[in-house]
Amino acid sequence: MGYQTLAAVDLGSNSFKLQVARVQGEQLYLLDALKEPVRLAAGLDKNKRLDADSQQRALDCLRRFSERLRGLPEGAVRCVGTSALRVAKNAEQFLEQAEAALGFPIEIIAGREEARLIYLGVTHSLPPSSGRRLVVDIGGGSTECIIGSGVAQERRESLQMGCVNFSLRFFANGKLDKAAMKEAELEARLVAQGIEADFGKSHWDEAVGSSGSIRAVADILEANGWGQGVNAEGMAWLREAMLKAGHVDKLDIPGLRADRRPVLAGGFAILSGLFAELGIGQMNPASGALREGILYDLLGRMSRNDMREETVAEFMRRYHVDPRQAARVEKLALRLFKSVAPADKEEKQEARRFLSWAAHLHEIGISIAHSGYHKHGAYILENADMPGFSRTDQERLALLVRAQRGAVAKLPPLAAGGELAGIDRTLAWLLRQAVILCRNRAEPSLPEVQPETTAKGYRLRLARTWLEDNALTWRALEEEAVYWASVGVRVQYD
Repeated sequence: MGYQTLAAVDLGSNSFKLQVARVQGEQLYLLDALKEPVRLAAGLDKNKRLDADSQQRALDCLRRFSERLRGLPEGAVRCVGTSALRVAKNAEQFLEQAEAALGFPIEIIAGREEARLIYLGVTHSLPPSSGRRLVVDIGGGSTECIIGSGVAQERRESLQMGCVNFSLRFFANGKLDKAAMKEAELEARLVAQGIEADFGKSHWDEAVGSSGSIRAVADILEANGWGQGVNAEGMAWLREAMLKAGHVDKLDIPGLRADRRPVLAGGFAILSGLFAELGIGQMNPASGALREGILYDLLGRMSRNDMREETVAEFMRRYHVDPRQAARVEKLALRLFKSVAPADKEEKQEARRFLSWAAHLHEIGISIAHSGYHKHGAYILENADMPGFSRTDQERLALLVRAQRGAVAKLPPLAAGGELAGIDRTLAWLLRQAVILCRNRAEPSLPEVQPETTAKGYRLRLARTWLEDNALTWRALEEEAVYWASVGVRVQYD
C-alpha cells in the first residue's frame, strides 16, 4: 500500500525526535521535524527501572507528537525505542501508556537493527562514494558503529555506552576535572578495543558521524576556528576548554547549545575513545540519522524492497531450510488464509506477511535437532539479529513457529483468553493445518478445503472420503482438535 506522507518517531535515550516526509516516487522530501530533550536514560534507577519523572516527561512529549501525527494511517508511521527502552525492566508497562499517548504502536529495536537504520539514514544524506565508510552514532544510551560501501552494509556493532549514561557515571555532579575525564576516556577506549580488529583504520576510507553528540562537537570546533568536522587537534582544544570551565553550568563555549551542555562531556569522552582506538583522525558530520533511516526503510517496504524479505531469505539459506517444503506449506497456508483473513486491509496485509514468513522459516530449527525443532526455531527467531525486524516482530514470528506443532496449552498467548488471542491465534492454527496436510513433503492432493472461524473456534471442511483415504492425516487432525480443546478452542473437521 502506498502513502503520500510517512512519519518516523525515534524514542532515543537522550531525546525524542519526530520526522515527517512527503513521498515522491522513490524519493522523500522532509516536511517537518520536532525534537525534545526527554533524557529518558537519566531516569533509569539502580534497578534499571524508569522513574516516574522520566516517564512523565516522555508521555508529555508523545502527547505533543500525537497532534502532529493525527490523521496519518498506522502503516505510514513507525515508532521505535532504543537503548534506554531495551534495558528498562519496566519498559513493557511504560509502553502501554506511551502507545496510548502517541496513538501508534511502538517497537523496541535491537542495537544492530538500530545500526542498520542509522547507516541507511546517513547514506541517503551523503553524496555517493566509492570508498568504504565508517559511520558512528553516539546516542544517549548506546553507540552504533557501521562499516559499509554505498548502500551496502558490511559490519554493524552496538556498544553499551552513550552520552547520557557516561555523563551520569563520570560527571554526575556536573564537575569537569582531569581525573574524571581521564577515567571516562579510558573506559570508552576499553569498550572500543572490543571492536578495533573489525572497525580499525585499515577497514575504512572515511569516518562519518551522526547524532547530536558528534554534530555538537563539530559545531563547537567550527565556531572556534578549527575547520569543518571533528579532528584530533580540535578535540584536544575542546578537552582543555571543558576542564578550564570546571563545571557543566559554566560551559560558555561558542557553538554550544544550552540543551547539549549536560551531556557534552559524556559524548566527548566516548568520541575521544573511538578516535584513539579506531585510528580516526578526521570525522565529518552527516545530517541523516536514525529517523531518516526509519523513513527510507518504510519507503522500501512500500516499493517491494522490504529488508524483512531479504532477512527471511538469508535465514533460509543460513539454516539450510528445504525451499520446496517451505513453499508447499506457505502456498497452502495462504490459500487457507484467504477464507479467514481480517476485513481491515492493513491488518490483512501484515497478517499475510507474518504467515508467509512463518511458513518459510518453520523448519529452521531442524538444523539444530529434529527433536523439538519448533522450539529451536522459535529460540533462533527470538534471539538472533534479524535486520528489518523489531523485537516485537521477532517475538510474534517466534510464537508462530513455536506454535506449529505440539501442545497449545504450553503457549498461553494462544489460549482463548490469552493476550494475543485473535489474529495471531488464527495464524497459528492455519500454519498448523498447512504443516499437517503437507507432512509427506509432497504437493498435497487435496479436495476443496474450506476453513472458517466459528463462535467457539475453527472449522475445516474436508471431504469425508478424502479423510478416510488418508487415515494418518485424519488421526493427526483429531489430535489437533484435542490440543485446541485444552485451551478452550473448539476445532471441527467435517
